[in-house]
Amino acid sequence: MGGIPLAWTSPTGFAAPGLAERDGFGWLRTFGGGLLATCGMDTFGDPSVGADGTRYPQHGRFGTQPGRLLRADIVATPEGDEIVVEAEIVQAAVHGDHLAVRRTIRAPVGSRELSLVDVVENRSDLPQPHMVLYHVNLGWPLLGPSARVESPDARVAAANAEARAAQEDWNALAEPSSTAGSLVYLHTLPDGAQVEVAAHNPDTEARLTLRFDTGELPWMHSWKVLRHRQYVLGIEPSNCPTMTGRADADALGTLPVLAPGERRRYALHFSMEA
Repeated sequence: MGGIPLAWTSPTGFAAPGLAERDGFGWLRTFGGGLLATCGMDTFGDPSVGADGTRYPQHGRFGTQPGRLLRADIVATPEGDEIVVEAEIVQAAVHGDHLAVRRTIRAPVGSRELSLVDVVENRSDLPQPHMVLYHVNLGWPLLGPSARVESPDARVAAANAEARAAQEDWNALAEPSSTAGSLVYLHTLPDGAQVEVAAHNPDTEARLTLRFDTGELPWMHSWKVLRHRQYVLGIEPSNCPTMTGRADADALGTLPVLAPGERRRYALHFSMEA
């Protein structure tokens, strides 16, 4: 925005789906970062093994599933022209899950805003566990030692051992350090409300605001790594509070499930200033 990068990109770059490593922590080999990486649709968080022996990789397979483009148009609206891109991504297996996602991205021409809407449908004839996390990745120069992050969370708890050991605020930013850890936090948000999370850097006047509905995405995780060449804050709305994988979500009773034919809608709205 205004020549200032807002998103973080990883050292891996953006890899084709055929290069994905879909086991264990192999997700990290092709996680390119970017403004949004979608994790799911049947698991997110740490790798785990289900009671039936099914292996669920870190953050699921959705981010490396190929999609089918359905529409790419410029549409006239009463407020002005709007870019609309629509696609379908199907995650399915014979004798297994069958989740279809209809994704629509809209951006008014010449604006500093864009919206993303996903409609997830269980097309199988059995109930289907469904976990999704929207991994929004912010980096330098939007972020920096003087940047500030604002969130309406009622409570924030360290969600991994490194964050518990660090004993620092989730949004405390600093100069990059080779000893900085990979810190994960769980945010408790207001129920059933439109909430905004914003990052602002007074040095560059860059600002990004993410808005979503906690009726759709009741939880948020955040991830922070303040290292040289890997300076990133992840803002991650989700439908499940468990980051330790699908097996733990099932054991803890937090695993969301879609009935046969059921649909869920999720919406994210981005606005940017610079």
